[in-house]
Amino acid sequence: MNKSGNLSVDDAITSRQSCRRFLDRPVSKAQLHHLLQVARFAPSGSNVQPWKVYAVGGEKKEALCKEILEDYHASGERQDREYEYYPTDWFEPYLARRRACGWGLYGSVGITREQKDRMNQQRGRNYIFFGAPVGLIFTINRRLNKGSWMDIGMFLQSVMVAARGQDLHTCAQASFANYPGIVRKHLGIPEDEIVVCGMAVGYGDMSAPENIWRTERAPVEDFTRWLGFD
Repeated sequence: MNKSGNLSVDDAITSRQSCRRFLDRPVSKAQLHHLLQVARFAPSGSNVQPWKVYAVGGEKKEALCKEILEDYHASGERQDREYEYYPTDWFEPYLARRRACGWGLYGSVGITREQKDRMNQQRGRNYIFFGAPVGLIFTINRRLNKGSWMDIGMFLQSVMVAARGQDLHTCAQASFANYPGIVRKHLGIPEDEIVVCGMAVGYGDMSAPENIWRTERAPVEDFTRWLGFD
């Protein structure tokens, strides 16, 4: 926290987490505009700025969530994503980290491996933006290449860090990319844009067990080689 009462950059980054339960407290268009106003300064190769954002709230959000959730409960989770997020064949150490994340989250809300119905209910909360009052959907033109996908990742991080600076929490959600047809229909997204992900935005309920639980991070020594330093 700096002298003005705002979070420092370090605090904003380290306090960012995937928030999965939100308070019933509104977030205004002006607040969202501020986050995007800040995040637009994210870097991108040759300054192409490849991101598109669809901000959704109110009845529009409710209609989108209702149709996806009904489809999810009727047919199981779709796999219509237009890009590959995860590897086809998992391997270590990434498999262990993924499992620890999944079971840690379910365990935080008292769901055991045998409780498949409760798992499905918890998974389905993705499609109501975890109860957040507003959501963002991010897209990218399908003709752009991998470098622009790196750029949109930096933009997403900038949005999330800017949110922490305003005492808001977020959850980036690749799950919305499983339903590009429904998302495209409700938000008027053209066919030349790929639905990359959604993002829940709101005031986090930090007393909720799924928000008290935090994922672990590998120490710097695990992923860094120091060359030419004493």
